[in-house]
Amino acid sequence: MRPDREVTASTSTVRHRVPFYETDAMGVVHHSNYVRYLELARIRWMEEHHRPYRSYVQEDRHFATTRVEVDYRQAARFDDELSITVWLEWIRGASLRLAYRIEREATLLTTAATEHALVDTQGRVRRIPKTTARTCNACFEPGIPRPPHALAPAPPPWFPLLAGPRHRCHANSAVAGRL
Repeated sequence: MRPDREVTASTSTVRHRVPFYETDAMGVVHHSNYVRYLELARIRWMEEHHRPYRSYVQEDRHFATTRVEVDYRQAARFDDELSITVWLEWIRGASLRLAYRIEREATLLTTAATEHALVDTQGRVRRIPKTTARTCNACFEPGIPRPPHALAPAPPPWFPLLAGPRHRCHANSAVAGRL
């Protein structure tokens, strides 16, 4: 996503002040914490635009993370006040994709995207109910284009040769393989 581009879909924003324990020996936020920030924003988005995540858990459903993409542009540091903004990019079948911007004041630090599959407690993929898809799709204003992909251009054509589909680096690769 271009930093100067205004997000047009319904967004949610979470504010987070960086505690010291989230930083590493270089004095910057450790990269693993960004995924936690994305989760905070994603849960807030669900609460504000659909329903609390807790209601899915009570129905023995979960949105398993199947893909995380993060583009680190500038480092966040101890005591920074971060704004994590999230919006829905798409929803279809059993999965959805959310995009994120992490900013400090007006400075873009990070762009990211996550993909999730709806699964039951046994890990079986479940189709997202049509009512849920309709509610989520209502987050887009008619006639206004959806925001562009949050990250840089697509990987080069030779990339699959190095990272073929069976070499994904995420915890739920078994789920992703069934989508």
